[in-house]
Amino acid sequence: MTDLTEPTEQPLDLLYSETEDDLRAAVRALLTDRAGHQTLLGRIETDSPYVPGLWKSLAADIGAAGLLVPEKLGGQGASHREAAVVLEELGRAVTPLPYLTSGVVATETLLALVGESEEAVGLLADLASGRTVAVLAVPLSTAPDAEPPVGNSVAGVADAVAADVFLVPRADGLYAVPAAEASVEAQTPLDLTRPLARVTPTAGSGTLLAGTEATRAAVRRGLLAGAGLLASEQLGLAEWCLEETVRHTRERHQFNRPVGSFQALKHRMAQLWQDLVGARAAARAAADALATGSADAPLTVAVAQAYCSKAAVRAAEECVQLHGGIGMTWEHPAHLVLKRAKSDQIALGSAGRHQDAIAALVGLEPPL
Repeated sequence: MTDLTEPTEQPLDLLYSETEDDLRAAVRALLTDRAGHQTLLGRIETDSPYVPGLWKSLAADIGAAGLLVPEKLGGQGASHREAAVVLEELGRAVTPLPYLTSGVVATETLLALVGESEEAVGLLADLASGRTVAVLAVPLSTAPDAEPPVGNSVAGVADAVAADVFLVPRADGLYAVPAAEASVEAQTPLDLTRPLARVTPTAGSGTLLAGTEATRAAVRRGLLAGAGLLASEQLGLAEWCLEETVRHTRERHQFNRPVGSFQALKHRMAQLWQDLVGARAAARAAADALATGSADAPLTVAVAQAYCSKAAVRAAEECVQLHGGIGMTWEHPAHLVLKRAKSDQIALGSAGRHQDAIAALVGLEPPL
């Protein structure tokens, strides 16, 4: 018999609050005005895909950079739910900004060290204000349960070219290394809207923030939050793909009727809608579990990543195909979305890696 006096975890809340809806409206208006797809198509042919001034507008003016930081530490005192809404909109617009890497992964890593390091507290205040961009110096593909590399040079670091400070895991702990004290060598990424680079800090540089054990826990916390909220970015990608495909197939005519009225295309878009509903549930569950500190957060995050990464890629592939010839051109943004979806599929752990994590967490034998 269940003991009704025992505390129980709060049930998952998958609905959007009024505050979250207002935040979404503000972020969408900013991105529509300053970072539309045509703007991005022009930016990716330059040395930097980042739209000048956009980070300040999002991070400082709207306050998105400090959503996860408590008010007493200089942040907004919000939660992962609000950060997830920001990432949904950044995913819809395929916006090149270091929000996932700095506003989520680096911020969560530093939050885990608040009781360990005064330097971490000071750096958090700078991140929350939007004045500073920090990037955890690990490959973008690093899963939450993986050991971070501790070598002198790390390849595949996302948004390294935008960083002011690197959080560098070393054998004796975590160091904050100013970007001026590290070599950043740009690499050629699949996703042109999320630059990758090899980061090589100068030997002996940086300030020690925490010891080995605290570093391991902090990095895991940062990567877990990143993986959980990456699902919301993937949800935003899939939402845009379905909406844009429906719009196109309504306007495109063959045999004097919209191509979207053909039964075969209806079925394909209906399947995308079903995928999208599942992705929204999984992404919202991950964000809520992280926000409430649920004991099931690692499992919920793994489920979200295993599902949403596939859903985003499928939606992007269908978007390209159902647009016909125009979907295969550089003039249409579908290729940006497809490349982001494919890049996200291996970011912070592949779907297969997360499926193995699910099996381990629930005590099942993973598939061979």
